[in-house]
Amino acid sequence: MPIARAEAGLASAHLALRWLIGGEWRAHPWRFLATALAIAVGVALGFAVHLVNGSALASFDGAVRGVNGQADRAVRAASALGLDEALYPRVVAAPGVADASPVVSLDARAGTARFTLLGLDVIRAAAVSPSLVGIRPNGPDAGSDDIFAADALFLSRSALQASGAAIGDTLDVAANNRTVRLRIAGTLPGVPDGQMLGTLDIAAAQWRFDRLGRLDRIDLKLADAAAADAALKDLLPADANLGSAETESAQNGALSRAYRVNLDMLALVALLTGGFLVFSAQSLSVARRLRAFALVRTLGLPRGGVVAAVAAEGLLIGIGGALGGLLAGYGLAVLAVRFFGGDLGAGYFEGSHVSIVFQPLAAAAFFALGLAAAVLGSVLPARAASRAAPAAALKNSGDLLDPRTPVPWKPALVLLAAGALLSLAPPIGGLPILGFAAMALLLAGGVAGVPWLARFLLGLFGRRRRRGAVPAELALRHLGGAPGEAATALCGIVASTALMIAMATMVTSFRGAVDEWLEQVLSSDLYLRAEGGASFDPAAQARLKAVPGVGSLAFSRQIALGLSPERPPLTLIARPLDGGPSDSLLAMIEATPERPLGTVPVFVSEPASRLYGWKLGQTIELPIGKGERFAVAGIWRDYARQFGAVVIQSADYERLTGDATRDEAAATLAPGVDADAVGRALEDAVPEALRGQVSLARPQTLRAYALDLFDHSFAVTYVLEAVAILVGLAGVAATVSAQTVARAREFGMLRHLGLQKRQIVLMLGAEGALLGLVGGVAGVALGGVLAQVLIHVINPQSFNFTMATRVPFGTILGVIAALVAAAALTAMLAGRRATARDAVLAVREDW
Repeated sequence: MPIARAEAGLASAHLALRWLIGGEWRAHPWRFLATALAIAVGVALGFAVHLVNGSALASFDGAVRGVNGQADRAVRAASALGLDEALYPRVVAAPGVADASPVVSLDARAGTARFTLLGLDVIRAAAVSPSLVGIRPNGPDAGSDDIFAADALFLSRSALQASGAAIGDTLDVAANNRTVRLRIAGTLPGVPDGQMLGTLDIAAAQWRFDRLGRLDRIDLKLADAAAADAALKDLLPADANLGSAETESAQNGALSRAYRVNLDMLALVALLTGGFLVFSAQSLSVARRLRAFALVRTLGLPRGGVVAAVAAEGLLIGIGGALGGLLAGYGLAVLAVRFFGGDLGAGYFEGSHVSIVFQPLAAAAFFALGLAAAVLGSVLPARAASRAAPAAALKNSGDLLDPRTPVPWKPALVLLAAGALLSLAPPIGGLPILGFAAMALLLAGGVAGVPWLARFLLGLFGRRRRRGAVPAELALRHLGGAPGEAATALCGIVASTALMIAMATMVTSFRGAVDEWLEQVLSSDLYLRAEGGASFDPAAQARLKAVPGVGSLAFSRQIALGLSPERPPLTLIARPLDGGPSDSLLAMIEATPERPLGTVPVFVSEPASRLYGWKLGQTIELPIGKGERFAVAGIWRDYARQFGAVVIQSADYERLTGDATRDEAAATLAPGVDADAVGRALEDAVPEALRGQVSLARPQTLRAYALDLFDHSFAVTYVLEAVAILVGLAGVAATVSAQTVARAREFGMLRHLGLQKRQIVLMLGAEGALLGLVGGVAGVALGGVLAQVLIHVINPQSFNFTMATRVPFGTILGVIAALVAAAALTAMLAGRRATARDAVLAVREDW
């Protein structure tokens, strides 16, 4: 009999609990929808960013493989100056090499269509990289001699469509300062759609585009990969690198890896904020149902049953939010590619065609993350409620924490200290993994300290004796007497505010640093730039210098310099350095006039110094010249080239390379001349072969363009920041509204004591405003700490730039004002609803 009674009691308890949960869902459906929406937003943003990044990387990798054909390995020139073709017979004869195909690669333009023009030995390419061999439309055997013709051009389907021509038409193709009329002889069916590619016989390419004696790469077919790798390692000169499909993929991934990882992490910020909002909403729900839970516990439900019931609520919230987030994320990814491109505006995969491909494993991972955030946000408050004694809880439906009980502060201090120590750790694999972990610990520590902060600040208000308006006095007394309830509301406010302020401070600091740097380096009056592989030869330079009104014209040359096949190339800049180590146009960080004897002085950018570990005065090697040694004479600030740059004196560059061409010019005008007139004269002085390939701009135009490009590349970050603000404000509104509706009996009692509805609404407005103010100030303080990790740890480890902190005071004041207004307005609107009931009905207990 006792066992039967116990089983009946337990069944009754389960039945009561089921009805209790169902009643909560029916009474407050908006609360569950709001928390599910918070999870959905986080999952959607994270999944969308991951889909775009993965699809873009796959597309870009496919494009590179399309250009390379199916070669096993490729010997590549370390710079645009190319390789001596005398290297080719030595490579062919190397052990383990079955065959080799020499290639000339040029940036070409035909009208408005831009494509890569490859000069190929068709016989060799057919054996090594057959996908690059052109075919006439009526079959491979008809007119086969046509492929060796000096004017026979074969275009990929995408390049042919972009040119607007048809097979058999002629095109004026411009490349390497030469314009040549070529006939479209056929297509490249082995090249995937979306790839802009053209091929020409290698002898014609070298002769007609001024590349005699030079190659850009040698594609290899191997018989013994191990033997070939060992032999070529000793055979290749300093200006050549040996690459493979794997190293190409690694280099392509490195181009945007830091950007992609940072976007992924920032997207997960919204999901983390959603988890805190679930915690806040569930805490309030548990506090409101504390007596009901105590009742079912007296009916026989064990303590774990309460935790399981609330966890089940979180599970349902997580399932709904995660599924909705995955669907929304896929749609967002499609829209992001359409409006921002496959690189989300960063410029890494410019010109590549990206189509979104659904990724089941990534979808499962983000679904699990959304589910975990919702369940954890529900279990934590449920565990606190389950520890309450049923007898005491039946008499108390208010704050879960006794205001007289000390609030633990040591866990928060430990988390903050651990985060600070972890922020000092170096990157892992070139990525700031530990920096993001430090941010997570600091955020957790800041949120863990909210109960203590709420007790301290609200306690000060509660202990002060004052005579003021009744609504304000009651608001202060209530918050001081229910610090746990206030802390629950503040957790979501502090978390969302801290994250949005951290991102806003980082972006403001970065943009301000770029703006300041541009003012320093753009000091000339006019700038000329040859684009698309074009350049100014010595004759063109002389013509431009002779233009009336030009005081001085400083020419420079920029070429990509590959130091490692696994890393993206850095930029070698040849320019006059009349100021020596103190040249102001280099935005010098540190410099020295001393260098080892027999070395050529070079000035390395800050990113190059960080990436390659180069120090001031150190002797380094660069793949130009023959056995030349270079010394780091200075380190300069550069926000334009993430993967590093090296500046060398123009005279030293020309002596080492024999290259007298230049592709940029900075003009300082004579006093009193008309800048527009001089600009037109410079454009008229450009040789006919370069017309349409040279741009002229003023410094203010370049500065505006650079800042616009910066804003475009950070557009997704701005979107994430805006979403974080909206989610945070929605969470504040939901939290304050839930608290207000749950206090209907309290309002009824105040009505019995003589307060008017208007006074109660004003009291609630004062409470909401105070909560918004305290949460906003605390969130800004925590966000300032997180911003320092972003600016001084994550940003340098990701992009190799350093900068000073610039505080976005306008954003901070706007966020605090929005928080105060949202909390106050929501509380007042919810108060009007809660005070609409009859005062007698509001205070009833059991009838």
